[in-house]
Amino acid sequence: MERCSFMKIKQVEELVGVTSKNIRFYEDQGLITPGRAENGYREYGLEDVDVLKKIKMLRKLGVSIEEMKAILSGSEPLTECLEKTVDTMSAQQKNLSYRIALANQLMEARATIDTLDTDALLDEMDKMEKEGVIFMDVKKEDIHRKKKAGALVGGIGMLLFMTGLIVLMVWAKIADNMPWGVFFTAVGVFVAIMVAIGVALFSRLKEIDGGEEDEALKY
Repeated sequence: MERCSFMKIKQVEELVGVTSKNIRFYEDQGLITPGRAENGYREYGLEDVDVLKKIKMLRKLGVSIEEMKAILSGSEPLTECLEKTVDTMSAQQKNLSYRIALANQLMEARATIDTLDTDALLDEMDKMEKEGVIFMDVKKEDIHRKKKAGALVGGIGMLLFMTGLIVLMVWAKIADNMPWGVFFTAVGVFVAIMVAIGVALFSRLKEIDGGEEDEALKY
């Protein structure tokens, strides 16, 4: 397909529904090769949009980056790659069924945290892991929790700091009879910064919870 209707990354982001970070990640992986304008900026064509839509669809199916490379390069048929993906999902489903069965077993026994035979359960889980069952990656969950806590502490700290500045401006207005124009301008700037911090914090928390970039980088 001939390159035409060149677009910037923000336009492609809206058309495909993936983040700019993710688009650049796919480019780094060699899945798309946008052109370059004379000023060095990336220029995306309709074929790039089409490839990104295919990537998005395959990613939703759980196809890995390496498998997508093989599919898009034509070195491996789509059906063979999907067979591998189905095998992987079947193994994940089997692991999940074992975990559900064990949880149901504990509920049916009306176990409490005080009556749990922890040693016996851990021995049983170790035996299941040796047979190929994969349990929850606790370290990964703890890292996500730590990242979220760090983002919240930083974001809330900045919001409190900006709130303090607004309070200070109100006090200065009352104490020194600051001109209304200066007062409203300063407060408006502080409020705008607080809104920007709130938006950035929400975006960061969404990304940590498993946003588009995290989903791509896990393969």
